[in-house]
Amino acid sequence: MRKVFFSSLILTTLVGGLLYLYLSLPDVAVLKQRNPKSTALMELRAEEYRQKNIRAGRQQIWVSYGAISEHLKKAIVLGEDAAFFSHKGVDMNELKEALKKDWETGSFKRGGSTITMQLAKNLYLSPSKNPLRKIKEIVIAWQLEQALPKRRIFEIYLNVVEWGRNIYGAEAAARHYFGKSAASLDILEAATLAALLPSPRDSRQKGVLYRRNVILGGLASVGYITQAEYSRAKQMGLFQKVEAEAPFLRQSE
Repeated sequence: MRKVFFSSLILTTLVGGLLYLYLSLPDVAVLKQRNPKSTALMELRAEEYRQKNIRAGRQQIWVSYGAISEHLKKAIVLGEDAAFFSHKGVDMNELKEALKKDWETGSFKRGGSTITMQLAKNLYLSPSKNPLRKIKEIVIAWQLEQALPKRRIFEIYLNVVEWGRNIYGAEAAARHYFGKSAASLDILEAATLAALLPSPRDSRQKGVLYRRNVILGGLASVGYITQAEYSRAKQMGLFQKVEAEAPFLRQSE
């Protein structure tokens, strides 16, 4: 009887947990036609700044997918989620590696998040590392992939992702860091913005510079820029003024 009781209790708890999870999921279908006015991360950051008495007005300018440099799109996919256009919201290989690493280290530091999972977290969840939040992130990512085409998912991501203190989206980031539109970003600038994404509010130049050069190296390895262009690019400072004659620093058309 005791075994039956505990089995029933576990089953009831599991069913209740799944029901709670289902009822708490957002309606992502509204994103087909409607741009989100705010996100969970934006609201969280705004509250953090209010509590610290930091005045930092939100910088965000929504632009269409076509108004964002192709260089930036390629740099972000390479740096954040190389399998973005082939997976269904979750990169199972990367997730397995993340879980293995977290198990070995006894932490939840490596998330294995795809671009879709990052968007799910930014739109609806907290940045905490607890397993339940991760499960919800995965489920919402699957919902997003079912409801929206890849291009729309990426468009929303590019317009809401955090790029600094209260800086959200590619257009605001391009204007803040380079004084130009997101459509005008060259490859070096695009790689720099992509390098900022893992720690957007911690722009220590050494780490960002290293990651920028890793991204540039990746772009060279897939033939997007030549090895000679990569060699020249990695010698340039993080926010160094680009030389007009450098052919690989062409702007997006």
